[in-house]
Amino acid sequence: MAQSDEMTNVYLETGKKRTFAGAIDWPGWCRSGRDEQAALQALYEYGPRYGRVLRMAGLGYQAPTSVAALRVIERLEGNGTTDFGAPDAVPSADTKPVDDTDLRRFRTLLNACWQKFDATVKAAAGKELRKGPRGGGRELDEIVQHVSGAEVAYLGRLGGKLNPGDPNDIRQVRQAILSAFDSAVRGEVPVRGPRGGVRWRPRTFVRRVTWHVLDHAWEIEDRVQDE
Repeated sequence: MAQSDEMTNVYLETGKKRTFAGAIDWPGWCRSGRDEQAALQALYEYGPRYGRVLRMAGLGYQAPTSVAALRVIERLEGNGTTDFGAPDAVPSADTKPVDDTDLRRFRTLLNACWQKFDATVKAAAGKELRKGPRGGGRELDEIVQHVSGAEVAYLGRLGGKLNPGDPNDIRQVRQAILSAFDSAVRGEVPVRGPRGGVRWRPRTFVRRVTWHVLDHAWEIEDRVQDE
């Protein structure tokens, strides 16, 4: 989907302490702030970084030229997850079905975000990551394990399962994600799990996975100590 030269449709998810701004048509491009304006400003500032992730994807992305180009079309109520630091509300656009064109586009987005994460991890290998003001922050290998573990959990939210083998093999996890995603798009997965839990819709799944992968890729970039 080519982006408009003038406006980018955005949704806002507002909790008690934090607000997320997410681009409706561009999963993974989602940032937060203490209020609506701060969240929109952060989303705008990350536009070029998001564009670099998609540089070779051929999806027609163009970063907005001003915050005013971000058009809020939906406001959602956040929750404890929002305030903890992760987007959790589901924009109404995520209820739309996924056709073959969408499927190819979402697979391209997922792969682009994974490639970005892998390249960032490789570039940071052997380098020290800055700690927070109180000495907090995961080490590089801990971030990699966290992202891999989260993707295994996300896979379950889509109704997918890993084949026998090493659950820490990120390639196996990603292949299982793509396979489960294809099945969910084709309607082969029940909307509720065996215990009655509602599974994520395909669009919501892509939105959450790409946000999480890029959030940690950018964290690594920002925390790498200067040479």
